[in-house]
Amino acid sequence: MNRRRVLAAALAALPVAPLCAQPDDARFPSRPITLWVPWPAGGATDLTLRVLAELAGRRLDQKVVIENRGGAGGTLAMVVLQRAAPDGYTIAQLPQTIFRAPYTQKVYWDPIRDVTPIIQISGVTFGIVVPEASPLRSLDDLFAYARAHPGALTISTNGVGTTPHLVIDELFARRGLTYIHVPYKGTAEQMIVVSSGQVMAGGSSNGFAPFVDSGRLRLLVTFGEQRTRRWPHVPTLKELGYGIVATSPYGLGGPRGLSAPVVRQLHDAFKAALFDPVHIAELAKYDQEPAYLGPEDYARAMREAYAQEKKNVERLGLARGS
Repeated sequence: MNRRRVLAAALAALPVAPLCAQPDDARFPSRPITLWVPWPAGGATDLTLRVLAELAGRRLDQKVVIENRGGAGGTLAMVVLQRAAPDGYTIAQLPQTIFRAPYTQKVYWDPIRDVTPIIQISGVTFGIVVPEASPLRSLDDLFAYARAHPGALTISTNGVGTTPHLVIDELFARRGLTYIHVPYKGTAEQMIVVSSGQVMAGGSSNGFAPFVDSGRLRLLVTFGEQRTRRWPHVPTLKELGYGIVATSPYGLGGPRGLSAPVVRQLHDAFKAALFDPVHIAELAKYDQEPAYLGPEDYARAMREAYAQEKKNVERLGLARGS
């Protein structure tokens, strides 16, 4: 009996571990942070985020390591976030497609419920390109070719369900025209295929910039509110009368339940990196500018984007089960 009492007293004196271990916010970060990029390496978003990660890592005094997980229209990082511990060591880029996918396919994550917003970074210049040697010199030329050669026009995009895919679908559907969709996991490989003439046209993000500037591709139209400073001779869909503006702002988020102190540390480091001249110059290579929002404003913008995407998907008849 005495032995039992001694053992019980000894056990009672031991420190009790909490049932759910919480991250030590005061020591954050004490090891490298992983930033998941839901696109293949080499595209515009990947390249600019690598610069951003390096700059933010200097301010956090820890490396921010990029991991690529391309495919599924840029939504695969959501699976990572949903399964990650809310300790700040796993974050991800949040493209516009995560707000669209739940309405078009069955997914087991929610872009609002399962994400802690950290910072909005920038928007994207989208456009439609053709090989420089192509006889197709305008959007009307694409429509005319599709009309004259049903089922023969091939157009690639940077993935099923991406913004370029939906915009091109809408443009052709309005005219009762069809095309052959050739999706890729990202922009880098796609632009090589378009510039080599393996497909006739491509709709993508501003990863096409080096190809356009080098004369390998011709930019027919962009999707922004105004003409770009980089290609002021190229018209927008809006000014051509199509009534479409698409820039797909993107940012960074962590798993659900990320603590406020950790969010603040991550936000402050990435905000400083966002406005660093080195990062500004990298964005400019792809005709991008900062589109900064802090955690609260970014959370509101995410909710608005999720609601708007529902309307877009329903308008285009792309809703799951429709």
